[in-house]
Amino acid sequence: VQLQASGGGLVQPGGSLRLSCEASGFTSADYPIHWFRQAPGKEREGVSCVSRSGGSTVFAESVKGRFTTARDSAKNAVYLQMNSLKLEDTAVYYCAADLEHSRCTTVPGTTFGYWGQGTQVTVSS
Repeated sequence: VQLQASGGGLVQPGGSLRLSCEASGFTSADYPIHWFRQAPGKEREGVSCVSRSGGSTVFAESVKGRFTTARDSAKNAVYLQMNSLKLEDTAVYYCAADLEHSRCTTVPGTTFGYWGQGTQVTVSS
């Protein structure tokens, strides 16, 4: 029972990548799904959230206007479309389910679950 992120890779600044977050063993649409990232030597950062219905999304200021997120309930998956990538977007990206709230929130101390292995995104020229 986990979420598995995939789709990372090496891309030049200004390029695009689409990450996938596929659920196994549970229905991801039962939870808001968040994307996080962690760069070497830095704390984990929240990137985005998509609501259970997919009708509401939330983004960190650092990625607003460049990233979008959506879910495909038929495929039990969530996607993160990353455009206009910058060097500072380099990180390992993870997805996780908000186990406490029914909507996208950024409440500190929220319990997230179903973590899987992340996917490396490297932006470099």
